[in-house]
Amino acid sequence: MGPVKSFLEWAARRGGLLLAGCIFVGVAVPPLAALLRDTLTVTVAGLMTLVLLRIDLAQVVSYLRRPLLVAALLLWILVASPLLVFALVRLAGLDGPLGAALVIMATGCAATSSPAFARLVGLDASISLVVAVVSTLLVPFTAPPLALGLLGIDLAISVGGLMARLALIVGLPLLLALAIRRVVPAERIAGWSGMVDGTVVVLLVMYGIGVMDGMQAKLLSDPLWVAGGLALAFAGNFGLNALTAITCLPAGRGIALATGLLSGNRNMALYLAVLPAATDPRILLFFALCQFPLFLSPFLLRPVYDRLRRAGLTG
Repeated sequence: MGPVKSFLEWAARRGGLLLAGCIFVGVAVPPLAALLRDTLTVTVAGLMTLVLLRIDLAQVVSYLRRPLLVAALLLWILVASPLLVFALVRLAGLDGPLGAALVIMATGCAATSSPAFARLVGLDASISLVVAVVSTLLVPFTAPPLALGLLGIDLAISVGGLMARLALIVGLPLLLALAIRRVVPAERIAGWSGMVDGTVVVLLVMYGIGVMDGMQAKLLSDPLWVAGGLALAFAGNFGLNALTAITCLPAGRGIALATGLLSGNRNMALYLAVLPAATDPRILLFFALCQFPLFLSPFLLRPVYDRLRRAGLTG
């Protein structure tokens, strides 16, 4: 147990570097990416369980002291953002899989790693925690009607089917995490924190490698498509970040910046885990490209937030 514990705690300490490197490993080593691609659903379910296990749900409830603010932020992230992105995609004439994938990305919940990313760049993690958790619980009910119903995007699955799959991939880990909390003393879970966080990093590395399945072949056969998709992924992530921050300024600069970060970092893992094999592969590849701005955002954005902090603009 000693070596395993040491390794997992080391992984937790080196999480940022491991996450940044794994996506490049996935591109460089296609056989490994193909092997781990088949484990995505189980990996995502495991990630959800461990992340929810580490979250104190009572703390989340205590943060809901401003229910109107939280409701407004959720409405912006889960409903207004995808509608706005859909309008911009139409206005830009961005038809086809890339346009559809960008809209679907905007329907996603905030990444469950958002609180950790907020801490890494020096922003308030509390509001990120609340919005990430609640948006994850709500996304099975908001994303499918928007993506498949209102926006009419074809994902080779019905609205009800996608809702059911998302509900399972979110609901079962929640129930498992609650069950573990019920039978394992809180003190023991707290004592496992380093190992749990390290396991989360390991699973994220497996996920980051697995989602790159097919990326090297696409890069070699159509580098311009990959370059365009990567540029669009960064534009979508950082664009939603900036737009959300500006929109949320009336709530305070700190809340605005933290909400912007989690609005840009959307959870594509859920879609990759539940979408059927018949889904357009270019949409799935775009979701994989979205991992680059997600995993690299702590490194790319930390200097920006440091400069804002020195200027007194993050409070």
